[in-house]
Amino acid sequence: MKKIFFSILASIAFTAVADAQETVYPAAKQTNPVFIMNGTVHVGNGQVLNNTSVEIRDGKITNIGAGIAASADAFKVDAKGKHVYPGLILANSNLGLVEVNSIRATIDETEIGEYNPSIRSLVAYNTDSKVINTLKTNGITHANIVPQGGIISGSSSVVQLDAWNWEDAAYAADNNIIMNMPALYNRPSRFGGFGGGQGPQVDPLKRGLEQIEEIKDFFRAAKAYNAQAVKTQTNIKFQAVEGLFSKRQKLYIRCNVVREILAAIDFKNEFGFDIVLLGAAESYQVGDILKRNNIPVILSQMHALPTLADDGIDLPYQLPALLQKAGVQFAICDEDGQQRGKNLPFQAGTAAAYGLTKEEALSSITLNAAKILGIADRTGSIETGKDANIVISEGDILDMRSSNISLVMISGRLVSLTDKHKQLYERYMFKYGLK
Repeated sequence: MKKIFFSILASIAFTAVADAQETVYPAAKQTNPVFIMNGTVHVGNGQVLNNTSVEIRDGKITNIGAGIAASADAFKVDAKGKHVYPGLILANSNLGLVEVNSIRATIDETEIGEYNPSIRSLVAYNTDSKVINTLKTNGITHANIVPQGGIISGSSSVVQLDAWNWEDAAYAADNNIIMNMPALYNRPSRFGGFGGGQGPQVDPLKRGLEQIEEIKDFFRAAKAYNAQAVKTQTNIKFQAVEGLFSKRQKLYIRCNVVREILAAIDFKNEFGFDIVLLGAAESYQVGDILKRNNIPVILSQMHALPTLADDGIDLPYQLPALLQKAGVQFAICDEDGQQRGKNLPFQAGTAAAYGLTKEEALSSITLNAAKILGIADRTGSIETGKDANIVISEGDILDMRSSNISLVMISGRLVSLTDKHKQLYERYMFKYGLK
């Protein structure tokens, strides 16, 4: 019994030491100016400035130019021969809500029930997630944390990825409400007919249309409730969507096929909501309608199979270029459950190989993403007055072979580039005498 007890204590001690070794502390607030010299600056809006320097004070970009001089107290960073980028933005993620997809105890992205607009993903965001640091070392500085499940999942928030707690992390709190569009296409089950079992068969298209009408009834009731000057009773679900009617929030709608996209546009037409489409794999088919209605799209990921069997195998790779040609505003994302967002720049790189220019692809994960998320006045590009969210790479950040991130700044703070992957690499290089 004593041996078992001491073995448990030893195991706990070892785990504590291992966790301590993996800890990466958030960077302290910027004190001295930082001066990045002689780099190739990719602004994020399509411009590229050669042999350019960037001055940063109090977390803000204060000066950009080829002939500017550093102050005596500035911390100088020589970026000669390197590329300077805006911090990358992951526009749709469960980061900090899910740690390990296969372990239920680490999953906190879904609430019970169908209508949960009052649920805030931000307060569940875990700043101690080991996944976060793997994103920073690939140049990602901000992420939109999105809840899942039900019909109305709750509100999403944009976080910066170097924080002690969710209050520190909050960059744009509760600025979007997430809705899942009911399926509007038939998916035959393996048992024949429709549905997922051998019970009564239900036409999913008919059921989907009924659910859409139920959602509209919810928003109609919420509109009437929020229009009352004096409310005799409190309804937290109706209160939670008030920002949609006042334009303080946007409605993010998950949908894929054309029918679902058109149904999403109908919500804009009836309620006047500002909407954003999530996924929207068939959005290229209605690009003119999306442009006319000023509806942006956050794509799921490039490295995926097409939605329909008749689609070209490379359609997901071409989708950004098709939207660009149609004049639709879009952002590229990386929603893969295994990559967990860290391959975001390489998703954009794939789009650059299939029709986008390199700077258009960069904009899709920087300034375009910031515009869609409503934070473009603060980040998304390297411009005077914006937060100093900056990444320096020794090669092309969109190219997996040459990308080598040497510096990441969040609001002027030089953040750590240590992560779990690098620590394991160092550990086993040492173990086998390769270091």
